[in-house]
Amino acid sequence: MSVAGLKKQFYKASQMVSEKVGGAEGTKLDEDFKDLERKADVTSKAVVEVISKTSEYLQPNPASRAKLSMLNTMSKIRGQVKSPGYPQAEGLLGECMVKYGRDLGDETNFGGALVDAGETMKRLAEVKDSLDIDVKQNFIDPLQGLYDKDIREIQHHLKKLEGRRLDYDYKKKRQGKIPDEEVKQALEKFHESKEVAEISMYNLLETDQIEQVSQLSSLVESQLQYHRQAVQILDELSEKLKERINEAQTRPRREYIPKPKPVFDFPEPDQSNGGFTPSVAPPPSRNSDPYLQFGQLSTRKPRPLSEQPCCKALYDFEPENEGELGFHEGDIITLTNQIDENWYEGMLRGQSGFFPLNYVEVVVPLTH
Repeated sequence: MSVAGLKKQFYKASQMVSEKVGGAEGTKLDEDFKDLERKADVTSKAVVEVISKTSEYLQPNPASRAKLSMLNTMSKIRGQVKSPGYPQAEGLLGECMVKYGRDLGDETNFGGALVDAGETMKRLAEVKDSLDIDVKQNFIDPLQGLYDKDIREIQHHLKKLEGRRLDYDYKKKRQGKIPDEEVKQALEKFHESKEVAEISMYNLLETDQIEQVSQLSSLVESQLQYHRQAVQILDELSEKLKERINEAQTRPRREYIPKPKPVFDFPEPDQSNGGFTPSVAPPPSRNSDPYLQFGQLSTRKPRPLSEQPCCKALYDFEPENEGELGFHEGDIITLTNQIDENWYEGMLRGQSGFFPLNYVEVVVPLTH
């Protein structure tokens, strides 16, 4: 730094000390300038705070924001183009619902509903990601640009103005000891800095406010678009869930029938080493015909196909327990036995099993 520069720094420091400690008064700026300065300062604080709060609104989790910022920095260092996105709460909820819905099985009512809801939550997360991108491009980035360029430029001019004011006030108080030419030059530089700072603040507050309001309008439009899409997606899910509820309410309720209990035949001692051979007892039957009992073969001549006891399926029946017979609406099932007042035993496509009476219509009844 030159000798003149060192002297200037000394003058400013001396004047600042005399004002702060000694109570000396410096050159006063006019009220219009002070009003501009106050509004420019409020604008600066507003821009910084709004950018911060908008980021918190879009990405509420501070830990995730910090992690995302670190990952984005690492991506830039490594030259990676694509950076990881913020983990939306809707997406995390959706993944959880889909996982457990598939564990339960899509064929179950609750499992299918969980999968539907989970996929919807994942769609909401995608829409939220789009909101993040739109708000960043159309609101946060322009505001950040305003702060980095215009507001920092005003701060620079005001800082320079304050330095030249201190220099002028120091020299003015020491007229006679300091040449009049230096005092005059200090005054001219002070007025020059005041004018530059005043013009920059005026432009910010009067001209750029149109752009700032437009950016605020872009934020609102992005929010509206997000909520419209979210409402549409949730309406679709609501209709799906209502259909599932109506279907479940109209479906006949199946009663629980316990499985036949196993019985154990204990062989003679000389034929066994102490173990036993389990066998399954036949299901309870109202038919006293010994030739229809479980484990025995019938010696009767088979009936003609048209006379065989059979029934027609009225609804689809999905077996949930071992030993049940599944079928589809319209299937013709051969009846072999009536277990009780609620269940039949029959055969379809070579498979034998039990099924509820209220799912079928008897075509040829069983004979006792």
